[in-house]
Amino acid sequence: MEYKHFSVEERELIQTMWWERRSMREIAKALGRSHTSVSREMKRNFPLSRKVYAPRLAQKRAEENTHKRGRKDRLKNDEVRAYVVSHLKRRWSPEQISLRIKIDLQKTISHEAIYQYIYHQVHREGRGYLKPGCEDLRSYLRRRRKRRVPLGARRCHRVLRPCGTSIEDRPQIVNDRKRIGDWEGDTVESVNHQRGVNTLVERKTGYVFITKLKDRTSASTIHAVRKRMERLPTKVKRTLTLDNGPENRDWQNMEKRTKMKTYFAHPYCSGERGTNENTNGLIRDYFPKKTNFDMITNEEIRFVEQELNDRPRKRLRGRTPLEALSGALTY
Repeated sequence: MEYKHFSVEERELIQTMWWERRSMREIAKALGRSHTSVSREMKRNFPLSRKVYAPRLAQKRAEENTHKRGRKDRLKNDEVRAYVVSHLKRRWSPEQISLRIKIDLQKTISHEAIYQYIYHQVHREGRGYLKPGCEDLRSYLRRRRKRRVPLGARRCHRVLRPCGTSIEDRPQIVNDRKRIGDWEGDTVESVNHQRGVNTLVERKTGYVFITKLKDRTSASTIHAVRKRMERLPTKVKRTLTLDNGPENRDWQNMEKRTKMKTYFAHPYCSGERGTNENTNGLIRDYFPKKTNFDMITNEEIRFVEQELNDRPRKRLRGRTPLEALSGALTY
């Protein structure tokens, strides 16, 4: 049987029969209702101050509940919402925000709740129009998807011989991220495959160096890597894993100048340098493809570098790469 809400007339009859000291079953019989429904209705609507059944108050509450049905705040309060929105605009992921808010505000919010909040701003969870008074936050997500979709996976099956020492010969301790000092390097291109920036990412902490290149030659890449590494202590300069790009052909000189053992991923297998590839994706949030790096200043690059190194990471349990690397340097 389909449930039917009490009408104001039924509520007034309940009040009258209650004043006449009729039983629940008698009231229910007069209304054609279950006595348990009548009992719940009366328990819900007894004001503590008067201890009497108030039909008009009961009707008002029922109408308010009907109006609110299906609505719920996706985040807990204004402070949490302000924190989430401000850090989304700094390109933090919902998981990173969820981790860091525990440290910064001593609040708890799941990354799923943040995703729901983002997509709830748009009618039909991202499939319709932007709701009045709401802000479209989807553009601040990594993938900028209009709707939530299951994540896919790409796998590389083509295996060719690397140009230098193969990643297959890299020590297992590097693969396991058991220590700090193992780096991955790559080049983020400018428009029309022109010179761009060199990126170096520490595998365990995620700390990144971003350096503008003078040109696309091996000499320019080696100079950029050497300049960023020369100020670091030897204990955090152990290995460097690269791709098979032409800028890395002079790998023997790279090892000599940086004092770091160099390994090469298999061609067309960027997943073997997943930390670096993921970080390059974060950089592309600030400098999309077809960006002309000749028009980008060193100050802008340093700002992005600082933003990424100040961003909390899940694998660091909410700490930032800067905090993790700084902690290692103090020992």
